[in-house]
Amino acid sequence: MEQERSTAAAWFRSLRDRIVTAFEGLEDRGKGSASAGCFEVTPTLRDQDGGGGLMSVMRGGCVFEKVGVNWSEVHGTLAPRAQAAMASRGVPGIDGDPRFWASGISLVAHMQNPHAPAVHMNTRMFWTPGAWWFGGGADLNPCIEYADDTAHFHAALRSACDAHDATYYDRFKAWADEYFFIPHRGRARGVGGIFFDDLNTGAWQDDFAFTRAVGEAFLPAFLPLAEARMATPFTDADRDTQLIHRGLYAEYNLVYDRGTKFGLETGHNADAVLMSLPPLAKWV
Repeated sequence: MEQERSTAAAWFRSLRDRIVTAFEGLEDRGKGSASAGCFEVTPTLRDQDGGGGLMSVMRGGCVFEKVGVNWSEVHGTLAPRAQAAMASRGVPGIDGDPRFWASGISLVAHMQNPHAPAVHMNTRMFWTPGAWWFGGGADLNPCIEYADDTAHFHAALRSACDAHDATYYDRFKAWADEYFFIPHRGRARGVGGIFFDDLNTGAWQDDFAFTRAVGEAFLPAFLPLAEARMATPFTDADRDTQLIHRGLYAEYNLVYDRGTKFGLETGHNADAVLMSLPPLAKWV
């Protein structure tokens, strides 16, 4: 499994590099000049055990108000709380040896224009001595919804799923609808997408291929929407709508998001874990 872990980590890193390049290119087009937008890249280290990654953040752009694209490869010992949480959802191989290894990419983009949707995507591999699995997904979070944008985003994810298993899209869309729901508000944080976790069919190559397909689908799913909306005129009322919706995003990520909880509980860099939070938000 060491070779498989190395292969997965390298692919997550390559996906991170391609997305960063694509986002910088979009920022350049938004400003109409070359080299207009660039990410600030900071190496990250875990406070305990080993490993780290790269935190890449671009702030205050013409297109992106704040966007983070993080890659990590970490290892160590699961804290009892994290181990119990995994055991509670039926993850095999958790009891006993608490060692773990994980690698993945995680991104969140908050846009300047209220008409351009915010977006989240991540893919990851997790290993313990008793098991391995993949997880990830993507979801669209428009502050001002356009039905065509929602349809385009979901169609790209459906295509990625259908190429591997005809049941995946419906299963993982329903999972996303449940997962990205804010119980105390009684509503979803956006228009959904797909979400999957603990994916281990017994065929590592097949599961890794599907995880790659989800990652590869992201740019075609999102970039056309961002490019189409980034110059749309907007009003102060549109901006208020955007900031209030960002409050929902902040509430969800701080209270319910599984990745946020795991990252903080396993000692990963707090700034990298909380990169997903919007730069500005508003509550009424």
